[in-house]
Order: sequence, then structure tokens, then C-alpha cells
Amino acid sequence: MWCVYLHAYIFIYVYIIVPTTFFLLNCNTQNCIINKISFSFPFLRQFPFKHLLPIDCRIKKMENKFDSEKVIEEFESLTKDTKRVQIETLKKILQENYEAEYLKKWNLDGRFDPQTYTSCVPVVTHKDLEPYIQKIADGASYPVLTGKPITTITLSSGTTQGKPKFVPYNDELTENTMQIYRTSFAFRNRAFPIGNGKALSFIFGSKQFTTKGGLLAGTATTNVYRSAQFKKTMKAMQTPCCSPDEVIFAPDFHQSLYCHLLCGLIFHEEIQIISSTFAHSIVHSFRTFELVWEELCSDIRTGVLSARITVDSIRTAMAKVLKPNTELADKIYNKCLGLTDWNGLIPELFPNCKYIYAIMTGSMEPYLKKLRVYAGGVRLLSADYGSSEGWIGANVNPDLPPEMTSFAVLPNIGYFEFLRLTSIDEIDSIEPKPIGLTDVQLGEEYEVVVTNFAGLYRYRLGDVVKVIGFHNSTPKLQFVCRRNLMLTINIDKNTEKDLQLSVEAAAKLLAAEKLEVLDFTSHVDLNTDPGHYVIFWEVSGDASDEILKECCNCLDKSFVDAGYVSSRKVNAIGPLELRVLRRGTFQKILDHYVGLGSALNQFKTPRCVGPTNPKVLQILCNNVVKSYVSSSFC
Repeated sequence: MWCVYLHAYIFIYVYIIVPTTFFLLNCNTQNCIINKISFSFPFLRQFPFKHLLPIDCRIKKMENKFDSEKVIEEFESLTKDTKRVQIETLKKILQENYEAEYLKKWNLDGRFDPQTYTSCVPVVTHKDLEPYIQKIADGASYPVLTGKPITTITLSSGTTQGKPKFVPYNDELTENTMQIYRTSFAFRNRAFPIGNGKALSFIFGSKQFTTKGGLLAGTATTNVYRSAQFKKTMKAMQTPCCSPDEVIFAPDFHQSLYCHLLCGLIFHEEIQIISSTFAHSIVHSFRTFELVWEELCSDIRTGVLSARITVDSIRTAMAKVLKPNTELADKIYNKCLGLTDWNGLIPELFPNCKYIYAIMTGSMEPYLKKLRVYAGGVRLLSADYGSSEGWIGANVNPDLPPEMTSFAVLPNIGYFEFLRLTSIDEIDSIEPKPIGLTDVQLGEEYEVVVTNFAGLYRYRLGDVVKVIGFHNSTPKLQFVCRRNLMLTINIDKNTEKDLQLSVEAAAKLLAAEKLEVLDFTSHVDLNTDPGHYVIFWEVSGDASDEILKECCNCLDKSFVDAGYVSSRKVNAIGPLELRVLRRGTFQKILDHYVGLGSALNQFKTPRCVGPTNPKVLQILCNNVVKSYVSSSFC
């Protein structure tokens, strides 16, 4: 027996330990040698030979070239039999989690069909599940919502309710995220193919903390960006972030953003995609660029990072990519000087950028006008439909403009139901019974109800969507509004979209003075009698009182909801008030949410600030510089 061991030792020594005969071989040859060892010496098969491979070979082994057509083929197969896939998905979720405390409560007794599930388990909101989620966060040692332990807690952005919500998160949700990424990229790459390059990705890790029970808590995007699957998927899709991890996960997002911009300029010819979670993040990033571009050029010219960067880990990481480059600094400097009002900034600085990619629907639509200024002729492609609770659908028609984007539901990433809304007036009425994914009707509006792999069962997402078509047998959805974001005093019901249209109409009046609305929000003031709408604007410069008065009247008249108009005419709702804010107010609001644990790329400006959000309302009220009252309907 000793001779067999000796033979094995000599073989390993010659082909593995000696680097000149092993590490200089290509990856395929190295793998062949390791396989031969395992085949020739069965008793050595448990030895971790694969870890002796250089890291590049192991990565190459894991990351096969991305096959867009194969991914599309899989998606087409799933969506051709959506009903069957939904039944199987629900069965899988319930089989994995039937021992959880919450599911036991509803006496499913091993019945995992949709009929039993929907008749036994109630439709719920986050408030209903909050005690169970808190048990998990506090370290419950038994299955509460899922069979397998929840190891991470996701924090919602908190922009709706004023504070982040706890949402359970697990590896299945990470895999769902990667499936969404792969699917939408496959369709994008078919329409707008890219080569091997980099992405200028404005992504930021949020602050993480440990719950009482020892679970890590952070934003959904942070959980994704920290996963090994994310890097693997981005590399396979030829879109790795141009910034090092130390920049992405920096403790100060102002420093992180500065270095993202700097990395983008250093690798400017390799950048093929500019992306972030939301369009707001990209607009915010390039507005920041307008303020710091000369400092960025100085860094590149001297090879010395700005003193504004004080985090040691960032400075160390950036020292590896920042080298003196006078030619590049002069090139960027001259290009910036040659721009008019920053029109076409992106194609000037990133000549090989194929498209700009982010969520551009819903509350992100107001940022498209400014984003198109920066983009010049570069395409804007809207990203997919999801939330902190999980993903719903992918954009499989990337050639459409963002305003027309729809999302095809992936039937295997969750079990989906829909509460029908025939009109906005029915939002507060008694709701009908939810229907299944394949039972929705073309042209109808619904609230989304989700069952996912991380312990949310028949969970009301709070989003109102419209069915605008079908991809095979799965519906294509357009986002309409958040259900609970509404301006209402009397019989009026104005949604986030109504607010957006009103602001867009009034903002056109600012064009005469070459000004723009940088951001906006609203509030219902019930301290007056009668109550009235308050619209907050941050404007790019000083507008005349005459113009702002006209804007105020236009805002009031542009709310065309019948309940609002009739209430204004009889003074059941008071005159609308426009309050103009000090420059930088929305930056203060962003800083507030980041301080609560949100990340810049997950931030959404709250469009309706209610009583549950007193801190944001205080920031707004403390920064009003001018106020105007509408004379419409007088």
C-alpha cells in the first residue's frame, strides 16, 4: 500500500507543487491533471485539489460565457406555460416552509394547491407580518416564516412611511435577482449588443448593523452587491463595475460618489454602460460632477487623490488605479469647457457608452428630462420591476422608450395574485377576491399581492399596476402608482402620477427664464380650514415672483380629478400653495434617509409627505424661502 501512496505523492509533487510545471499550464490542462489524479487515486478524491488552481482558473471555470439566446429560450419556455409554473412554484414555496410557525397557523395540512392556499391563508400587509419578522430579527431559534433560517434582514428605503421596514431576506431572493438580471440583459444584449468592457455603476452599500438576534441588516441592494453571485453574474455579462469594492461599500456616500466619477473618467474609453438602481441616482451623480469636475481633472493630472477623501480604505484602493495622466486630464477638461449647459455630457466623456440603465418608471419619470440632457443621443433603457420585498418582472422590450416600459412577470420567482381596481375611486372601497397571474384582464388595474421564498405570504405590495399585454401567457405590467401615496382631503383623489403631470405642466413656465424644477414633493395641510395642497419645489435658480405666481396657479388648475375640481369650486378645498425651497434642501432629505440606513442608489424622493414622516416635513418647512397662494377658482 505504501508504494501507492508514494506514487501519488510523486505525481502531486511533480504536477502541482512545482509551479514551473503546473501554474504555467493553461487552465484546461490543469483541470485535466486534477481529474486524472482523482480518477487514478480514489482515496484522494476528498482532497481539495481545486483550491490549488490559480484564482483566475477557478473563476473562469465558474463563469462560462453568457449565452443570451439560451436565457431567452428558458424564459420563453417558462412563460408559455405560466399557469403550470405558478402552481409548481407555490407548491415548492409551501413544501420548503410548511413547518414554519406562520403557515402552521392556517392548517394547510400538507395541501399545497392554490385553492387551499388562498382559502386558508389571508391577504396581509407588512403590519400583519411585523411581529413575526421581529421574532426573526430577535433571534428566534425555531422556524417562524420559513423552514430554513433567515440569515439577513433587508431594510426598505423608508421613503413611504418615514422609516425603513424590516423584510426577511435569503439566498433564494439573491438567485431571483440574478435571474431577473440575466433575463433582462439577454433581451438588451440581443437589441443592443456590447463587447467586453466596464460599467460606470453608481452603486452604494448602505450601513449594516446587527439585530438583537445577530442577523445582519442592510438595504436589499447592499445584500445583493455583497453576494458572490452578483460579481459572477456581472462578469459573465461583461459589465463589471469600474470601481473597487472599497468605493462601493464606503462608509461615506459623498466620498464614494466622488470616486465612482473618478474611476469612470480613468476608464472612460472602456465604459459601455452607465447604470444605477434608479434614474435619480444617475442625475444626482452628474449634477455632482458639474460641481467637482475641475477637482477630478486635477486628481488625474497629478495622480493624487483629493483631500476630500478621508477614508483610508478608499485612498488605498484608489491609489492602485489613479496614476498621473496629464493628457487625459487635459482632454476631459477641454471637453467639459466645450459643453453648453452640460448637454451631451455622457457621450462626450464616455464615447463607447451604449446605453444608460436604471429604473425610470413611476416616481423616476420626472428625472428623465434632465437625464436626456446629459445623455445626448445615448439610449435610455428602463430596468426591471421589483421592490425591497422581491422582484416581479423583467423589461423584455428594451427598444421602447422608458415612458412605455412594461414588465413581463417571471412566473417561477414567486406566486402572484392581483386585487382588481376598476377605477381610482375604488382604491378605498371593499376589495374583490384576488385573482391569479393568468386570470388578469387586459387594460385593468390591480394591486400586486406576492408570495415569495423568504416568508412573505399573500403580501400586499402596495403597488398599482396596469395589464397592457401578454408575453406568451404571462402578463406585461406597467407601473401606475403607489396605492397609499395620495393627495386627498375631501372627495378628491390625486395620485403620484397626477402630481407629476401637474408639476410638469407648471414647470414649462420656468423655461422662459431658463430654469428647471430640480425636485419636488407635496403635503396635505389640514391645519387650515379648509385644508389645502402644498407643493414644495427646489428650483435651479432665482425665478421672478410673477413667474412663480403663474406656476402656482398652473399647478392648481392642472389637477383635473373631478373630486378636486368640484371641491375647489365650492371652497371645500382651499387654494393650493407653492413653497419654493432653498437650494440643497433635497440633499438634506437624502442625507436624512442615508442616516437611517438607506443607500443613495435606493433613495426615492417621497412625493407625498404625510404625518408619519415628521422629520422630512420639518426639513422642508425649515427651508422655505418663498411662498405663493393660488388665485385659480376664485
